[in-house]
Amino acid sequence: MYPNAGNEYSPPDHQYLKHFFVCIDHVPSFNYLYPMLIAIIIVFIIGYLAITLEHTININKAATALLTGVICWVLYILSSSDSHLITEHLTGHLGEISSILFFLMGAMTIVELIDAHDGFEIITNIITTNNKRKLLWIICFLAFFLSAILDNLTTTIVLVSLLRKLFEDKKDRMLFVGMVVIAANAGGAWSPIGDVTTTMLWIGGQITPVNVILKLFLPSLVCLVIPLTIASFMLKGNATKPVIDTPVEKPTTSILHRKIIFFTGLGILLFVPVFKTLTHLPPFMGMLFGLGVLWIVSEILNKDKDEAEKNAYSVLYALRKIDMPSILFFLGILISIAALQSTGQLAALATVMSDKIGNINVIVISIGLLSSIVDNVPLVAASIGMYDLQTYPTDHYFWIFLAYTTGTGGSALIIGSAAGVAAMGMEKINFFWYLKKISWLALLGFFAGAGVFILFELLVS
Repeated sequence: MYPNAGNEYSPPDHQYLKHFFVCIDHVPSFNYLYPMLIAIIIVFIIGYLAITLEHTININKAATALLTGVICWVLYILSSSDSHLITEHLTGHLGEISSILFFLMGAMTIVELIDAHDGFEIITNIITTNNKRKLLWIICFLAFFLSAILDNLTTTIVLVSLLRKLFEDKKDRMLFVGMVVIAANAGGAWSPIGDVTTTMLWIGGQITPVNVILKLFLPSLVCLVIPLTIASFMLKGNATKPVIDTPVEKPTTSILHRKIIFFTGLGILLFVPVFKTLTHLPPFMGMLFGLGVLWIVSEILNKDKDEAEKNAYSVLYALRKIDMPSILFFLGILISIAALQSTGQLAALATVMSDKIGNINVIVISIGLLSSIVDNVPLVAASIGMYDLQTYPTDHYFWIFLAYTTGTGGSALIIGSAAGVAAMGMEKINFFWYLKKISWLALLGFFAGAGVFILFELLVS
């Protein structure tokens, strides 16, 4: 059992890490443990810096992430006398990582298939205004509420695809994409199915759906509205839609087919959380089920076309268009984080924060900000391991606030959330561009929402 917040214990040191490995039946000699931990941290930091400097060093971030992840695990297994156990740990993590990657691939394929049938024109035709400020508010609120129903990752994929239909100017589109990341993360934080960390807390019994919605809706809304208001003044004029040259081999989709594919695809995305609730299977299973259904619908609608024409509307065409480098980047990042989690470094860091900081608000806010650097899933997992339900019962202030901070804190950096990673891959957003243009807006919203949550709890308690 990990130390709890209210207990008295000595500051975490190497003995704590040794104790961690005993708890998970890990057997390498502790004399070899410390150098391995330092080496993994150094490799992770170097890899992280290389990712942020992608455009400076001209090395694709996916390649860097994959190397970083593999090297971290190589160092881990070389330090152990039981390689079989380390392999089992990796295999266990790979199951969780694969579920995220298959979810991502399924969502991207569905979106690309809708796009191939010109389905997003249904939305672009409804949005009649071309005023940039009005568009920003419409798109961001669409992302905020859609994210709560679907999830922040799927919402970002859908809306980035939509923005490509609305904006010819790359500079304006990138600003909108950055705001979509903030809006999607804010929307996912107040819903039990809107963000993977909130879902973890719900399934683990730390929060209940009604309480997380009631207590986090207003802070999450403030988290969006503050940066949205500021960003509005950064825009002026009207947007110009791109002129899309339709290839000869891809004629215009019939209006009926366009509507069928669009509403079927949207219905499938909405059905994913329902599928999870009904079957208790992971969300990626619902996404793969939906992809299979949409695949069949597409084949039926285009069965009378010749092979050359049918190809432009096929799932195989959509699969060729999805951004595989971004998926491989996601894989590398998650493998790296899994190494940090398996070696106990995230749990140790959380323990240090609990011991040295003490104040619950500062701890939770710090964890939220840390989630912009490392993935929020293992951070929340480490928090669940540290603070049991006897220390903080279901719907305790700590758990609700943690759901907010880890859900929205990732917006501070482009690689701090699944939504940000997806947007980065789809729009080739530069790390430092986001840091300069969007991060400060995200942080203003993050702290404003946190302040609203703390103030509200003080008033009602």
